[in-house]
This record gives sequence, C-alpha cells and structure tokens, in this order.
Amino acid sequence: MSNIKVTLENTGIDKKELTKFNRKVETIHKELHAISDNEKEFVGWLNLPTNYDREEFAKIKKSAEKIRKDSEVFVVIGIGGSYLGARAVIEALTNTFYNICPNRKTPQIFFAGNNMSPNYLNDLIECIGNKDISINVISKSGTTTEPAIAFRIFREMIENKYGIKEARKRIYVTTDKEKGALKQLSNEEEYETFVIPDNIGGRYSVLTAVGLLPIAVAGIDINKLMYGAKVAEDKYNENSVKYNECYQYAVARNILYSKGKTTEILVNYEPKMQYFTEWWKQLYGESEGKEGKGIFPAGVTFTTDLHSLGQYIQEGKRNLFETVIAIENSATDITIKRDADNIDGLNFVADKTMDYVNKKAMEGTIEAHITGEVPNIKITMDKLDEETLGELIYFFELACAMSGKILGVNPFNQPGVEEYKKNMFKLLGK
Repeated sequence: MSNIKVTLENTGIDKKELTKFNRKVETIHKELHAISDNEKEFVGWLNLPTNYDREEFAKIKKSAEKIRKDSEVFVVIGIGGSYLGARAVIEALTNTFYNICPNRKTPQIFFAGNNMSPNYLNDLIECIGNKDISINVISKSGTTTEPAIAFRIFREMIENKYGIKEARKRIYVTTDKEKGALKQLSNEEEYETFVIPDNIGGRYSVLTAVGLLPIAVAGIDINKLMYGAKVAEDKYNENSVKYNECYQYAVARNILYSKGKTTEILVNYEPKMQYFTEWWKQLYGESEGKEGKGIFPAGVTFTTDLHSLGQYIQEGKRNLFETVIAIENSATDITIKRDADNIDGLNFVADKTMDYVNKKAMEGTIEAHITGEVPNIKITMDKLDEETLGELIYFFELACAMSGKILGVNPFNQPGVEEYKKNMFKLLGK
C-alpha cells in the first residue's frame, strides 16, 4: 500500500493541460524501461528495488554491525551524491540531535570530504579526539579533490592510531567495481570494498552501497527502506499521466515552467527533512540545469524560514512555485498546557498539540501563498519512517528522470561540473 499522495488542485493546472502530455510521457516511459538493463545507460536505479545485489546487501549489514560494535565514531567521506543521500536519510530517521543524544546506541556519524575548509576538518578531528573510529570513503575514481584530501588525512590518522594492519579493518571503501585509483588502493590494502554500480549516477545512488552502509550504521532498517522503494517501483510503473501521480508531478513542473515559474521551492515543516531537501536540490539541479534550461531548485523549512524568506515568497518576483511535503502523522507530539495568567497570550492554543498547530500553520501558509499567486503542489506522506521515505526517494528519482526528458535534456549527465574542475586544477598546478 502506498504512503504518498500528490495533490495538484492549487496549481492552476487543469486535467486537459496534463493529458496533453500523455503521448510524450508514454514514449519516455517506454524509452527508460527499454534501456534499464543496459549497463552503459544511467538508469540502473529504475529497477534497483527489485534487482539489487542481495549478496552485497548482506555484506553491508554485516559490516554495519561490525562498525557499530567496534567504533564510537564513523566518518563518511564523500561529496555530492556520495554523502547527501545518506545524510538525508540518517537525519530524517534518527533523533534530531543524534550525535549528542545520550541514549544513542550506535556510533556518532560525521561527514567529511564535502568541502575544503581546514577549519571544518580540524574541528572534526578535535571533536573525535581519542575515540575509536572507522571511516567509509566513497568515490568512483578516488581522485575527486575534496574526498581525496580528507581520505589522505583520515587514513594517516587511523594508521598512526591503530597501526597499518589494524587500520585496514577500519577503512571501508565504496568505489568502482573494476577501475580507478581508489579501487587499486583498496585491492592493494585489502580494504572491505563495496561497489558503485556503473549504471547509476551519484545523485541517484542513495539506495546502493553509497548510501546504505552509513544508513545501516545509524541503526536504520535498510530492508524497510528498500521495501518502500519497491512499493514505489511497482506503483509508478503505469505509463499514463492520468493514473501515475509521479508523472503528474513531473508534468506539472514542466507546465508551470512554461508559464514562467522558473524556481521551485521544496517546502517542509519538519527540521528532520532539511538534508532531504539538500539531496533533492542536487538531484534536480544537476539533472535539469543545462543547455540554458531548468527549474532552479530551492528549499525552505517552515515555519522557521517564514520568518526570513516568507516575505519574498508572498510578495516577491512571481517566478516561483512551491512543492510542499506534508507529513500526516507525527511520530511524537506535545500537548500545549493552559496557563492561568496567560501572560504570553497563548491560551488560544491551550490543550492543542504542537503537531496540530504546525499543520494549521501549513494550511494557512499554503492559502496565503496561493492568494499571493504562488502555485502549490502538495505531496503528503503518511508518516516519516523507512518505508515511506524509501517510497519518496524513488518517487523523486523517477519524476526527475521524466521531468528532465520532457524538458529535452539528458537528466543523467553533468557536463558543467567538468568546467570548474578543469579551472580549479589549472590554478592548483595539476
């Protein structure tokens, strides 16, 4: 049973506009599935919930168990899709203050290699101190500058702390199946190694070993995560816009784009979802932002950002629309007590729950923004758990592929990335 529902009633888009895309959607759907088994095409994520490597999956769980037993700290080294997906899921499904929570029974999890700030790395090393540590370096090539620098530093740190032989048992590598500098090093040092599939690009890789190992270390049930993705794979296999809500979202985005709505703001009302927004931004930004085209992906966490960006969204330039993620059932809640003196004037919400107030804030904000000519797409999640999040991940991946194809770009490459890499290497004397 699906845990996700899409609502387009506040977009100003009628059914006739959607159905105009029927033939195009059917064609793209067939094309995507026709090439899904081709290892040279980057659509391995499409059938991943069904066809994932069970043997590697078991190895991931075994390694995660070992890390949980012998490590107080687990450092995930990667950039872009090599860390955003894992971080998104971990932050969404664990305690908001995971790393400092006294009831935590799993290692602290930190992320490195996603920037080149010496302050960040030195602060992290200071924070780790003398704690037992394991690391997971994630890189297809092993030569991407940011994670390569971080790995060099942490590898030396671990080898100095444990000796080379013991260090090998605390270094986990996720890289190419056959080639690259990191694969070569991993073979030489006999590190425990996991595979980044050739037919899955970085931003689509969260449900591979790239994301699953760190997620499993955090104590999250990756079986349920994959089950949720499988539910989505089955549900969104329909090629009709009329019946496929995932494709409705993809088409709606393109219709709004054609009407001058060039910025999409992903809105959530749950701070746990902040990094999910960051993952979504990379997914859509790298997939669609090319050839002078693409919707700019932005994100806000309400009600926090209502007090900073709310004014602009309400009355600024009318080139934007919102996609609101609403969580129907909160995992926990707090009832607001009545105060006899009512000094703060809050007794109007007395005996109500915080979740109730949060939802009313959402309803009021959506209504206000619609009045302010901001079209609203609403994606409702039943609850925030492994299965539902797995479903949502697959939903956005498939919608992204469809949306990019409708736009007329290749949603699986990122040629612009190479340009700034080339300039950076030149300036550094490579």
